[in-house]
Amino acid sequence: MAEGLAAAMIERLGRRHWDEYLALLDDFWQMVRTELERLGLDYMTVDLYQDGLPVCGKELELVQKAAAAGSENHQLLLDLVAKGASLMGTEDPRLLLDEYRDVKTALETDGASKRGDTLAKRDAYIGRRISQSLGAGRTGVLFIGMLHDVEAHLPADIVTTRLVSMAGAHKDKGR
Repeated sequence: MAEGLAAAMIERLGRRHWDEYLALLDDFWQMVRTELERLGLDYMTVDLYQDGLPVCGKELELVQKAAAAGSENHQLLLDLVAKGASLMGTEDPRLLLDEYRDVKTALETDGASKRGDTLAKRDAYIGRRISQSLGAGRTGVLFIGMLHDVEAHLPADIVTTRLVSMAGAHKDKGR
């Protein structure tokens, strides 16, 4: 769906704005890398959770494909796995398919969809997934888009820290 989203954004915003967005995104991922390094984590005790990564048994393959296609986010995941971090399936595949259909419909009709409902269900699932899979003494790092609110679905004993806030809007979270 990435190509369709890119084409729609270029059509609506123009090529120059799209290129500026991509440059900002590259800068953002560099900041995330820098902030993660500053934490001095023992990666052997780190669990990685990724927006859009289904619980399916093929998580590493999916991340490798996305990284090979140029995703800085997924390349960072691979780098952290190489340092010893564990990659965790994060999302319910059915909810991801619902979200895909919602976004596709919105792009085709140039309008809003039921995305808010699906997004809230995804957030609740991600919160439960982290709560159930993050063991004692482990550190979770969640890479999540700015429209999400997973924190509201986490138990009180999971302390959250936001690593990077870009222009006060684009946020990914470290747990």
